[in-house]
Amino acid sequence: MLYHLMMTVHVGACLLLILIILLQTGRGAGLAVFGGGTDSLINTPTGSSFMRKATAVLAGTFALTSLVLTLLASRAEMGSVTNQFPAPALPAGRQAPAPPAQNAAPAAAATPAPAPAK
Repeated sequence: MLYHLMMTVHVGACLLLILIILLQTGRGAGLAVFGGGTDSLINTPTGSSFMRKATAVLAGTFALTSLVLTLLASRAEMGSVTNQFPAPALPAGRQAPAPPAQNAAPAAAATPAPAPAK
């Protein structure tokens, strides 16, 4: 239930964030491509105060719901798609590689040093 509510809020925040960003005017309005208007890029306001605040709130909502959805998905009843299918069987004559030992000695100590040439 909580997962579906958070997913609904997340998708709504995504769609509203896209809409708000597309409604904002560009800084140079495309004039920088032709060499003009680049000096006014720093001083040009990027939109109304409401649009900037709405963008910040929606971006925060998107980030928060992303984190909550990740935490909810890591619970035991929420599995990955890859968990639904068994691992493929190995062909006859092949064995799975052994996992590395946890307390293995370094490789340099395990191999003897070559004898010096005379």
